[in-house]
Amino acid sequence: MKIRLAPQRAILELPDHLISQIAAGEVVERPASVVKELLENALDAGATDIRLRLVEGGKTLIDITDNGCGIAADQLPLAITRHATSKIRSLDELEHVESMGFRGEALASIASVAQMRLTSRNDDAHHATSIDNSSGTWQHQASSGEVGTRIEVSHLYYNTPARRKFLKTDGTELSHCVEHFTRAALANPHCAFSLSHNDKVSAFYPVTDWQTRIQDVLGKNLPEHAIWVNQAVGELQLVGMICPPDVARARADTQYAYINQRFVRDKVVNHAIRTAYADVLHHARFPAYVLFLDCPAQGVDVNVHPAKTEVRFRDSGAMHQFIANALKKSLAQTASSRITTSNDLNVEHDVFNSTPANASSVSTPSTQTTHTESKATPYNAPYQHPLQLAQTTRSYLELLRSPTHPERFDASTTHSTADHFEIFGSHPANNDTPAAPHGFEQAQEEFPLGFAIAQIHGVYVLAQNTQGLILVDMHAAHERIVYERLKNMIDHAPLTRQDLLLPIRFAASPREIATLHEPECAPVLEHIGLSLTPLGQNEIAIRSVPALLKQADAIELARAVLTDIAEFGASHVLTEKRNELLGTLACHGAVRANRSLTLPEMNQLLRDMEATERANQCNHGRPTWVHMSMKQLDGLFMRGQ
Repeated sequence: MKIRLAPQRAILELPDHLISQIAAGEVVERPASVVKELLENALDAGATDIRLRLVEGGKTLIDITDNGCGIAADQLPLAITRHATSKIRSLDELEHVESMGFRGEALASIASVAQMRLTSRNDDAHHATSIDNSSGTWQHQASSGEVGTRIEVSHLYYNTPARRKFLKTDGTELSHCVEHFTRAALANPHCAFSLSHNDKVSAFYPVTDWQTRIQDVLGKNLPEHAIWVNQAVGELQLVGMICPPDVARARADTQYAYINQRFVRDKVVNHAIRTAYADVLHHARFPAYVLFLDCPAQGVDVNVHPAKTEVRFRDSGAMHQFIANALKKSLAQTASSRITTSNDLNVEHDVFNSTPANASSVSTPSTQTTHTESKATPYNAPYQHPLQLAQTTRSYLELLRSPTHPERFDASTTHSTADHFEIFGSHPANNDTPAAPHGFEQAQEEFPLGFAIAQIHGVYVLAQNTQGLILVDMHAAHERIVYERLKNMIDHAPLTRQDLLLPIRFAASPREIATLHEPECAPVLEHIGLSLTPLGQNEIAIRSVPALLKQADAIELARAVLTDIAEFGASHVLTEKRNELLGTLACHGAVRANRSLTLPEMNQLLRDMEATERANQCNHGRPTWVHMSMKQLDGLFMRGQ
């Protein structure tokens, strides 16, 4: 590699135009950057109607008009001056910024690399005033216009041809502009938005509420059976939409997180969302979400990066815990709640693409199928007497917790541990249940997953409810049931600490040593049963580990925990490793494929699914059941057409 040494030069002050272009390089990366800054200025001005017009992906023209408060004529020269702003006045205001913009750099940076015309009028003015730099110098003149502001940015990078060559095709630049337009529209349902490209209207969103705005903006990308979130603790509130794990997407292209209406890409927020989906999402899928977090302005620092998409929380651990717990609570639905939600929203779960969800059948007198007149009835079989899973599982978990017991769970010996698990769990309330409900309508309310009809190839359970057909992967469903029971039993019992006869020492990085000395580190380590002691400036001793994970790599565990504490203020490593062990236990303890089940056993599996949280997926993120409505079944056979 060739090393270049800069020649010694005298220090000189840079000219203003070069300073402006250096600043523009940080703010104006492409046309979408201009769109973002101008949209934020319009929203800060209190606009309730924003119209954006683009030509050739924004490379030729970006024209944005709003009905905000406007700018006084004598203030226009200041508006295009660097570090001139109306949004903050002091350091105290900077520490709790509530506006989208605050640096006072956007307009000056844009004007330094493009031709710009700014026309504005406030309530006190009789006419609008414009200022533009198309002639090379700023020209002022009276103009016509309503109250508000219009900014026209044309020929981006006309004076820096090298930068213009880095711009992509019109379609690519347009897609980036549309993304920023979409982000602003999602977060501001109180404002109407319209977008046109090459004089053709591309999008229009009227004033509405946030739920309707999400539905309007996402459209076909809105997940089936969307879960609406509304959780609050103290001054923190989280609202929005998340997708169920079984309808997650193959790409991370529908993920919008906002803090105080500001779109962000923050590692604490992203990690909290991943934590909430940890054991319900398949590893190759990505959740879709639109989440709005409201928190005190002084609790978040937005003055981190010129693009303002990165933030820093004052208490990242508390924020992480709030977001993760709120989403876990929203995701912890049972299979029965999924059926109920589908009924309430009248949404079809489109299992097969051959029948569109919105297709309607044309009925004739000879082919009409009336499902309300011919009801299916459940199989009238005695209910299986519940077997006591809880007692046998608890005994095995006591062995796992015991610091003196030599037994170790090993995947190679799981055929013997499967004997500790009975087929189905204990539900004392079901012992007095009659052999079959009096009517199927009543059964639908009590048992949304319906009643078993048969077992298919020893793998799937076929059931029917009042709406149609239910197909259950019996191993995946039972695996989730056992897994949730194991987690609940451990969560309600204290973790046993395994003291080490000889401490394990390892070389630690300066960051790990510094994290260990942080005040919030000791309570976290105490809670999870991990004892770490610093030895000098570059070594740490491990004196105890959680008994449940005594066979794990202690050094790797300690380092992972310290990394979590440094980045998120708390550690989730123990929970992840614990759940990994319990998931393996549940997988090997669940009923196996090709195991012949009786109808009462199948029905008991359905009842357990209805009572178990997160029963829609196994702990590997695979779906446990699918539903086909009678409308879909009729479509497969062209009944009523």
